[in-house]
Amino acid sequence: MSERKVLNKYYPPDFDPSKIPRMKLPKNRQYTVRLMAPFNMRCKTCGEYIYKGKKFNARKEDVENQDYLGIRIYRFYIKCTRCLQEISFKTDPRNCDYEIEAGATRNFMALKLAEEQAQREEDELREEEANNPMKLLENRTIQSKNEIELLESLEELKDLNKRHQTVDYDSMLQAYDTRLSAREIEERLRQRDEEYLKTVKFQSSQKRKLVVEEEIVDGEG
Repeated sequence: MSERKVLNKYYPPDFDPSKIPRMKLPKNRQYTVRLMAPFNMRCKTCGEYIYKGKKFNARKEDVENQDYLGIRIYRFYIKCTRCLQEISFKTDPRNCDYEIEAGATRNFMALKLAEEQAQREEDELREEEANNPMKLLENRTIQSKNEIELLESLEELKDLNKRHQTVDYDSMLQAYDTRLSAREIEERLRQRDEEYLKTVKFQSSQKRKLVVEEEIVDGEG
């Protein structure tokens, strides 16, 4: 088996690598790659839904004359699983996303559109503040006013919480109670028992005997 796994090859002394004919490949050739759908889409031809994560055998190529900060942009071609319509999309390194080009429409873009709108408004606000110093001063004044109002509301909440704090009665009693020894506590308990026994009234034994005798006499008569 070791003879079949030969890693080294024999090169004769007169070997000239320049004489090996080289293949002439196109400059922007396409490669077949295995990928998953980067987003949910719907085919324009048959209306088939293609969900994110579905695997395809796609063709990949470089987008000519397009890049972002030196980052190369790629284009992918896939086919619809129902009507075999070609769908193309490309990478979008600026937004760390993909951009649909032809053959399908992207679904569930509400969140993305909302994020883009918020980013656009923030950029416009920064640009306006950079060009208009009065606007910057006004925004800072409003921000400081809001901070003061927040601090005041926080102080009010703190005062309200202090008012509604539960009182620990056990700790208060322990703080104001005189420290009694175990012997004094036992003496007090004994006195209470004696006082209770004095209040209890028991019937005399003579009355009980008389009642019994009377019952016996009545029975004989």
